[in-house]
Amino acid sequence: MENIKAVPATLQSRSIRIGWSFNFRKLLKQSIVLVLLALLWEIAPSTGIVDPAFFPPFSDVIRALWDLILSGELFHHFAASMIRSLSGFSLALLIAIPLGLAIGWYPLARELLNPVLELFRNTAALALLPVFMLVLGIGETSKIAIVLFACTWPILLNTIAAVGNVDPLLIKSARSMNISSFKLFLKVILPASVPTIFTGIRMAGTGAILVLIAAEMVGAKEGLGYLITYSQYNFQIPEMFAGILTIALLGLLINQGLSFIERKFSRWKQQVNG
Repeated sequence: MENIKAVPATLQSRSIRIGWSFNFRKLLKQSIVLVLLALLWEIAPSTGIVDPAFFPPFSDVIRALWDLILSGELFHHFAASMIRSLSGFSLALLIAIPLGLAIGWYPLARELLNPVLELFRNTAALALLPVFMLVLGIGETSKIAIVLFACTWPILLNTIAAVGNVDPLLIKSARSMNISSFKLFLKVILPASVPTIFTGIRMAGTGAILVLIAAEMVGAKEGLGYLITYSQYNFQIPEMFAGILTIALLGLLINQGLSFIERKFSRWKQQVNG
């Protein structure tokens, strides 16, 4: 009996080892190109391929990044950018998702608002930055507003498309069960729309950082965009690249975090596909 009980435990431990080995190999494959780029970044300035005064070695950038972390300066600018971007991004979620669901659910609303949506979706947010600064000033309000504007459209348009592209067979099947319109929307339309909605949310999450950084470069006294511009003007090139590297890592973390949340909300779809 003891031997029989030991078999499942052995199989379980073996499956755990196989899973860890698979994840390690996957991580190794995904990291190879990044490691090679870091080596190229280190070697190119050191061998004179590029001018180290304008493109310092990767080790100098990491050293500058570490110094910014120890001094607390990086956290100060990072916190300022995150508060602005999260504020605008959160407001966009609160506005765009309900509005997109309503427009996608009611054909008349979609027909009436489609020309306006097409107009604003093709208007670059940064092109309106001077307008926001003139109307709202150069303080926090204008920066949050430009992030809100930039994030609203990908979320809104993807939400509208998600509702409109729900499989008609699902709707017909639900209606054949004589459920109310509210339950149809809540139990069928909304869950089926989640993957497409999250596509817009992920686009907005990345766009929130990019638009904000550009806005901070124009008019700000703190933030990652300000850090990059200030370092450039004072010829602190390693610090400038450290700020750029921080933004790249931040964008990666945001995308991975939103992907994780999407998998949680779309678990039903994974189970069906599985």
